[in-house]
Amino acid sequence: MKSMGRAHEFETILVLKKTKEKINMKMSNTAFITQAAAIAAVYVVLTLVFAPISYGEAQVRISESLTILPFFTSAAVPGLFIGCLIANISGGAVIWDIIFGSIATLLGAIGTYKLRSNRWLAPLPPIISNTVIVPLVLRFGYGVNLPIPLLMVFIAIGEIISCGVLGEILLTLLKRYRERIFRNRTGNAG
Repeated sequence: MKSMGRAHEFETILVLKKTKEKINMKMSNTAFITQAAAIAAVYVVLTLVFAPISYGEAQVRISESLTILPFFTSAAVPGLFIGCLIANISGGAVIWDIIFGSIATLLGAIGTYKLRSNRWLAPLPPIISNTVIVPLVLRFGYGVNLPIPLLMVFIAIGEIISCGVLGEILLTLLKRYRERIFRNRTGNAG
């Protein structure tokens, strides 16, 4: 009889453990979606509030400083992509900018996530992806009649300011609060 009681106890413990894992997984999914949505919303707001400098041949998109967020959380990758997509649609961008400008931000975010072990390299992927892709969008999507290398210089300068300078400042500030802001379901940052 005692062995039956222990087997039932063990079975109950297993059921409770599996239930806890399911709850943690649901909390994780909710936290991930919430973080991604919040990042997307902030990206859109920053882009639209600073619209005069967010679009065009010479742009400093303040919202691109958020491309440092994949350093802290993988939820930033879809959040930045969706935010850029919505900002480009809301800003009246041509279809090529909506598609390829958003892909440039997505590639940059993925690259930042991959380089998250090195804070100094983390801002480089969005700088590079936007410097390569956005000038082509400006030239072929908007018909900007400037040499592509010159457009690359303009975009690179804006990206260095937004991702390199502002992104690093943001990273420094957020690092202090990493554990509180970027907690996942198990209480760990990231």
